[in-house]
Amino acid sequence: MRIAKKIAESGAASRREAERLIAEGRVCVNGDVITTPVFFVDDSHKITIDGKPIGKKPEKLVVWKMNKPKGYLTTKRDPKGRKTVFDLFPKMSDRLLYIGRLDYNSEGLLLFTNDGNFSRKLELPATGLTRSYKVRFHGNLTKEKIEKLKNGVIIDGIRYGPIDVKITKQDKSNNWAILTLREGKNREIRKVLESLDCIVNRLIRISYGTVSLGDLQSGKVEKLSENEVRKLVKAADKSEI
Repeated sequence: MRIAKKIAESGAASRREAERLIAEGRVCVNGDVITTPVFFVDDSHKITIDGKPIGKKPEKLVVWKMNKPKGYLTTKRDPKGRKTVFDLFPKMSDRLLYIGRLDYNSEGLLLFTNDGNFSRKLELPATGLTRSYKVRFHGNLTKEKIEKLKNGVIIDGIRYGPIDVKITKQDKSNNWAILTLREGKNREIRKVLESLDCIVNRLIRISYGTVSLGDLQSGKVEKLSENEVRKLVKAADKSEI
């Protein structure tokens, strides 16, 4: 198994984070610094990050959901000391990784898991899990603009996939819509609406795959039931077929 995948499996870091740690020379195998992610390991190897051993693969897949408030970074640590989403968790033994990001000013559903490989699987566009957002914006989303979003758009040479739009309120002041997509590129909704002369002033993720935000209060976290986790795993597996 490649070392980055092994690290992700342990829940110590996501696979992408593991590759970054390796590039920074912070990962050792049996005491030797590893400089490439193309390095294969098994259970007999001792892997450390910054001198600390990674744990074993969690015996049980765990998933939490959070209603992220504005003003929190989706990261484990911030050099500037700003608040992160992990500050909202009670003390626990689970080593958790976030699934997908919400930017500083965005709110709503954010998922966490103890399995880095599962995290990566849910994030991949190829898996095709839908994400839905409740969006408040200034501007006018005409039928022509909605049709354009449905077909996907290209902005600054980057292609953004199809986005389904359901207008819930549109007047001269506060316009609201539900946007559903399958990718989730960095600041995707803000960028595509801005390209159509619509400025987002509030963005709330309300669902991710089979998981809904529901009535979870802002700033609160909740562990998914075993049945909810099974549904999410099944949806991810089905989407890849």
